[in-house]
Amino acid sequence: MNGYPDSFPEPKSILITGCSSGIGAAACHILRGRNWRVIASARAQADVDRLQDEGFEAYRLDYEEAGSIRTAVDKVLERTDGKLDAVFNNGAYAVPGALEDVPTEALRALFEANFFGWHDLTRQLLPSMRANGSGRIVQCSSVLGLVAMKYRGAYTASKFALEAYSDTLRQELAGTGLHVSLIEPGPIGTKFTENALANFDRWIGDEGLKASVYRETYEKRRLRMEAGEPGPFKLRPEAVVRQLVHAVEAKRPRARYRVTVPTTVMAVAKRLLPTGLLDRFCIWAAEGEK
Repeated sequence: MNGYPDSFPEPKSILITGCSSGIGAAACHILRGRNWRVIASARAQADVDRLQDEGFEAYRLDYEEAGSIRTAVDKVLERTDGKLDAVFNNGAYAVPGALEDVPTEALRALFEANFFGWHDLTRQLLPSMRANGSGRIVQCSSVLGLVAMKYRGAYTASKFALEAYSDTLRQELAGTGLHVSLIEPGPIGTKFTENALANFDRWIGDEGLKASVYRETYEKRRLRMEAGEPGPFKLRPEAVVRQLVHAVEAKRPRARYRVTVPTTVMAVAKRLLPTGLLDRFCIWAAEGEK
């Protein structure tokens, strides 16, 4: 006997979506450094190839394509012998603009990417987690899953839906050994704003801008967004990953993890302020942002 075990336990496995950059990319590297078996995914094949070059098991998964979700699930469960320990649903986008300017088709596409695809992936992974008697489902929500703010209605609607979905799922899975957690970030330094501007151009564009009663507001907001100046409370993606680590490693994970000062402030405001004052506070916050 040399005092060492004959074998060491296999590292736990996690599937992370939206790993091309930002929160997903940071999560991949940090969890791999904590001896997790990280299975990464991204929408674009070029990003999948790059992740594989970095040494990750990686697959293409696009929440807007049911076939890619099914294929990724089959490969992940095959590679893990049906014993995936955790999934981090991450990666969503915004279509900025007043709700009356957002085409219905844009809202449908956004909900596919931000909500329906998450349900599809989670639902397909649940049977294997149930069979194993354990699992962690972590959802990347937002401060905009707590409060509504003008010109963000499409994204906010998807995050409110995710919050209700996750609360319900947590109740339904109580006592099974499966845990559901929500991470609610405020401003994080990612490509989110850059992608949001691209989606504005795609779905509203110059014609919609010219016809909109909000034209002047959009032009001012675009200048601020393009400037990309860091706000006083903006944090790096690693701040979100710290909460993810607790959600997947702690014996008793929390139902909610709030990241950044604005999220905490908005949570308190929603609890304490009557609706009229909360609306005024959110309008002030939306118009005063930098």
